[in-house]
Amino acid sequence: MLGALVLLLALPAGRASAHPLGNFTTNTHDGLVAAPGRLLVTHVEDLAEIPAAQAEPAIGRAGLARWALDRCRRAARDSRLTVDGRPAALTSGAGRAAFRPGQAGLRTLRVECRSTAPLPRTAAALAFRAPGGPGPGWHEITAQGDRTTLTRSDVPRVSASRLLTRYPKGLLSSPPDTTSAAVRVRPGGPALAAQRPAPDVSGALPRGADRWTRALTGLVARHDLTPGFAGLALGTALLLGALHALAPGHGKTLMAATAAARGRARPRDVLPLAASVTVTHTLGVVALGALVIGGSAAAPSIVAWLGLAAGALVTGAGVLLVRRAWRGRHTPHAHPHSHSHSHSHDHRSGRARPAPTVRGALFLGFAGGLVPSPSAVVVLVGAAALGRAWFGVLLVVAYGAGLAVTLTAAGFVVVRAGTFAARRLERAGTGTRRAAGRLLPLGSACVVLALGCGLVFKGAATALG
Repeated sequence: MLGALVLLLALPAGRASAHPLGNFTTNTHDGLVAAPGRLLVTHVEDLAEIPAAQAEPAIGRAGLARWALDRCRRAARDSRLTVDGRPAALTSGAGRAAFRPGQAGLRTLRVECRSTAPLPRTAAALAFRAPGGPGPGWHEITAQGDRTTLTRSDVPRVSASRLLTRYPKGLLSSPPDTTSAAVRVRPGGPALAAQRPAPDVSGALPRGADRWTRALTGLVARHDLTPGFAGLALGTALLLGALHALAPGHGKTLMAATAAARGRARPRDVLPLAASVTVTHTLGVVALGALVIGGSAAAPSIVAWLGLAAGALVTGAGVLLVRRAWRGRHTPHAHPHSHSHSHSHDHRSGRARPAPTVRGALFLGFAGGLVPSPSAVVVLVGAAALGRAWFGVLLVVAYGAGLAVTLTAAGFVVVRAGTFAARRLERAGTGTRRAAGRLLPLGSACVVLALGCGLVFKGAATALG
């Protein structure tokens, strides 16, 4: 079985590759060229699989060429240009669009637009703002002179992404988000040689275990759907879900910190949290996929706001844990010891820290699984595009089951490690036991709070950026 899975993952999938910036991104380039008497603006959009799928119904109604011209007119209209402080209108010219193969039977979409505006033949100050609403992704502006000279510019001359065809690997985690430019230009200067885009898009993938989950998107369109292949694909989705859970996130750190903060965790206490993460994650994938299939344009912003909501929920849980640990820092905790007639009992004053509750575990699991996996959403949308929506749902469910397996195993490891540490502390001195009993819950609660704050800042930067 393992050999068959490896063979399945190794089969060629054509030229389709994961979009380097992610399946939800709309990436933009605006190139300004100041020539004698006019400004030429080249506007380029690189739509990943999900926004391209959302555009397909409109393309089907209008035709690709007409849709591209309409999109270019809208980009010119929504751009803002001032020359020496006075508004100047951009006139839309040529526009074209082309599909390229993407993941899971979906396609990416590239749009190229040209627009112009008049310029004085004297020195002038230009201020440009790119059209709004592109969503998360790579956004850059460049400025050059053609028989003119730029005496000041706050944007680069050359596109770092080669006009959105080759994204530098070192910038994928923090892509540029430039939406405005200020330029001063004077007459005179060398002629500008045309900048040609590179022929292919980079197929860079994220590092770590999560790169294997990209293979999930190849299960939809790679073979004819036979019972044998369907079973093999479901098994592969299960394996890839388990590997995906090894990547950063998915509540493993949250699980460990919460168990330490609450104390007295048992192996069965991790099951509600792992199950909640998995169910929430799977339902989120199905719901978001349904929105994309239905033509909603809000999917990328929904993902960003879900990340912000998840951070707020984890932050709230962290505040509650910190307050509980702070109040109980002076409370002596239970510690068993043996007498000659072999029994154990607790020495305590006041109330000890409560054991983990199912409700609390479900709440934290809900927060940890609130943001759906983009790869799983692409699988579902791609399956629907090929008339196999039911198969996409089965793959997503199998993927979620793999998540559950890894998260449950990680939870058992966390609890066993805590039990081992507690036994070692029993052999330590009384002062060490007391210090650990007071500081460990408070420190772990602070970790949960810090994780929540980090998720809030990350979600806010994506949702509001």
